Amino acid sequence: MKLLVTGGAGFIGSNFVHYMLNEHPTYRIVTVDALTYAGNLENLKNVEDDPRHQFVKGDICDRLLVFDLVSDGFDVIVNFAAESHVDRSILDASPFVRTNVLGTQVLLDAVREFGVSKYIQVSTDEVYGSLNGDGYFTEDTPLSPNSPYSASKASADLLVRAAHHTYGIDVNITRCSNNYGPFQFPEKLIPLTISNALENRSIPVYGDGQQVRDWLHVLDHCRAIDQVIHHGRPGEVYNIGGHNERTNLEVVKRILSLLNKPESLIQHVQDRPGHDRRYAIDATKIRRELGWAPQYGFEEGLRQTIQWYLDHQEWLQRVKSKDYMRYYERQYSRRMGFVG
Repeated sequence: MKLLVTGGAGFIGSNFVHYMLNEHPTYRIVTVDALTYAGNLENLKNVEDDPRHQFVKGDICDRLLVFDLVSDGFDVIVNFAAESHVDRSILDASPFVRTNVLGTQVLLDAVREFGVSKYIQVSTDEVYGSLNGDGYFTEDTPLSPNSPYSASKASADLLVRAAHHTYGIDVNITRCSNNYGPFQFPEKLIPLTISNALENRSIPVYGDGQQVRDWLHVLDHCRAIDQVIHHGRPGEVYNIGGHNERTNLEVVKRILSLLNKPESLIQHVQDRPGHDRRYAIDATKIRRELGWAPQYGFEEGLRQTIQWYLDHQEWLQRVKSKDYMRYYERQYSRRMGFVG
């Protein structure tokens, strides 16, 4: 089987490339990534000399490049390429609309033009909006995005759905809960907390920190996508969740405890606009139809993730470029001093 993996130098994409090459020795993978701030070729260093893998620097919005690539013949396209950080989308939504919406349509056009057998759209539980009470998101939950980021992902999902119903393309949409694990860019909660704690820097926590997220280890996510590629029914949506609900404050405090750092590093800052209160996934469908279940408990996965960052502090320092630090200061300095 030959796969095109877009966004494969990012966090989830690079983990997926490693996973698939390990699990399927005869598969070939072409990875395309624009190498924006969160894309990092170091994430693919372990496969740079693997003859089964080829890397191409490129933008999925570049129609000529995408068509040239896909014309070479692929069995599956897995689209991880996305602008994915809510805070950045609040500051400027235009890159999110461009990559997440236009880029998805370019890929779908190429799938149709060159007869790719299956297309996988990697989406997010954020397209469902915010949960109140004790319920869970199912595949039938209406889309109700609350941020420019989630609105752009919901728009892409609808384009994928339309491609299936209009043209008969074999597509699947996967919607996952919050991922964590190796290679995650340090603007997200877990690597940000680890990174700041290692430097004894204050750790910004939005509002009261009681926002609830369902945490999914990235390798469990990769295993789920693998199952969807091989066994997913055409046109179906599959929710992927770790069933590990924690408040943001709980996560931060647990990381500090495991690193033997004081909770006094926590600094409550002004909440982000429109911050969703709770996400939680009902993964019954993928468990029942495809036999998938998460293998990582949150405690085990968190310990392993912390150890990975401890073992890769040089990687962490290199990805924290000047551009990232300028963004960090812009995002949090104006919020400092607020106690939720």
